[in-house]
Amino acid sequence: MLINRMNKRLLLSAIMVAAIPAGFSASAVAQVTIDQVTLEGEKRADAGAAEQQRVEQIANQTDDLLNEFNTVSKVVDGLITYNSLLQRQVNNQEEEKAALAESITNVALIERQIIPMMTRMLDSLEQFIELDTPFLLAERRERLERLRGMMERSDVSSAEKFRRVIEAYQIENDYGRTIEAYKGTVPINGNPQEVDFLRIGRVSLAYQSVGGAHTGAWDKDAGDWVELEASEFKNQVSDGIRVARKQVAPDLLIVPVAAPSEE
Repeated sequence: MLINRMNKRLLLSAIMVAAIPAGFSASAVAQVTIDQVTLEGEKRADAGAAEQQRVEQIANQTDDLLNEFNTVSKVVDGLITYNSLLQRQVNNQEEEKAALAESITNVALIERQIIPMMTRMLDSLEQFIELDTPFLLAERRERLERLRGMMERSDVSSAEKFRRVIEAYQIENDYGRTIEAYKGTVPINGNPQEVDFLRIGRVSLAYQSVGGAHTGAWDKDAGDWVELEASEFKNQVSDGIRVARKQVAPDLLIVPVAAPSEE
């Protein structure tokens, strides 16, 4: 083994000596050898620096790719969450579409049922008005007739017809909670005379002629107007009319009220 190494060194020395031109001194030969070694070292250093630079570039590219991957991953996660939310919204819309489609299918059936129901409601309202205390009869009957005429119109939707019918019921309901004074006529001694009516809810409907000569009230049991004692009710009805017209502050009133009947 040692002999082989020595042989290789002798061979290398012989090659280097053969490569030196004739006339070169030993110092020149040594200088050439050092220069070659230095040059070779510089080449290797340059090559190492270049390799280091490439390694750093690759590392930087790797970091950039990793950052880009993390950014894209966050975007993907956000899109997954967003798509999941959109899918739930789409599912809800599909359910609403199905419910609307079912409602549309039943519209014709509902309309066929609601029209007869509103007709029956108007019949009941008419019967109620005729049996009720006879206040504002012309106005209430006219409202009922307008509703009946509206029921025959094709340019009014069923929803609007139903709203108007309910509104009429609400007006009738409000009469029972309000006090009102209005003008009208009452037959007194066989002659129609202009009077001021006083309505207190539905419990009392009284009148007083212009000038206060006659004071009366509606008698539910008799189904007619009856004259009241002027000494007892004239001032009370007059005060009630002024209260209803907001001419004076509300006060305790004594008005004729029909006694409850046993049925």
